[in-house]
Amino acid sequence: MSEERRTALADAAIRTLAELGMRGLTHRAVDRTAGLPPGTTSAYFRTRAALLTALVRRLVARDQAELQAAGERLPLPRTAAELTDCFAELARARLSGEGRLRSLARYACALESVRDPELREILAPHENAGRQGVRAFLTAHGAPDPDGRTDTLLACVDGLVLNHLLAGTPVPRESLEGLVAAALRPGAGGP
Repeated sequence: MSEERRTALADAAIRTLAELGMRGLTHRAVDRTAGLPPGTTSAYFRTRAALLTALVRRLVARDQAELQAAGERLPLPRTAAELTDCFAELARARLSGEGRLRSLARYACALESVRDPELREILAPHENAGRQGVRAFLTAHGAPDPDGRTDTLLACVDGLVLNHLLAGTPVPRESLEGLVAAALRPGAGGP
């Protein structure tokens, strides 16, 4: 079986999930989205669980590639404003076009992973150049517990994206500035 076809079907499954929700994610719906004859998706992914696992693996691979490229493309932020700019760019990318579809699919999969340990394991945070850049920034600025604060800061940015995805509004820069400031604040806790 062609790996290219599996990838194309996983991409079509992401789009299907984003557009139709978890209930609408069927083999036939993915066939329609991909513009392929009925039965094609089930020939590659025999069960719905196999289809969902392939979708999540592809979603994570695409997100990881995006974050790796962003971390490599952007120099290490030197100021809170530069880090805020990075988060603002990420938020914009995740709230429009293809990024919006991936965000919708990602959050649907996150909810599904509550009942599926395999999906939860695939969706667990991964190392990438973007995460490393945030950690290096916090370390360079003397933030206490840079590892913990990196995780908290990224989770907070993710929560803002979800909130504004649901509202259909852009993430306000002031909100991102507040999160970065909180991550740099000395003392107990983070953002």
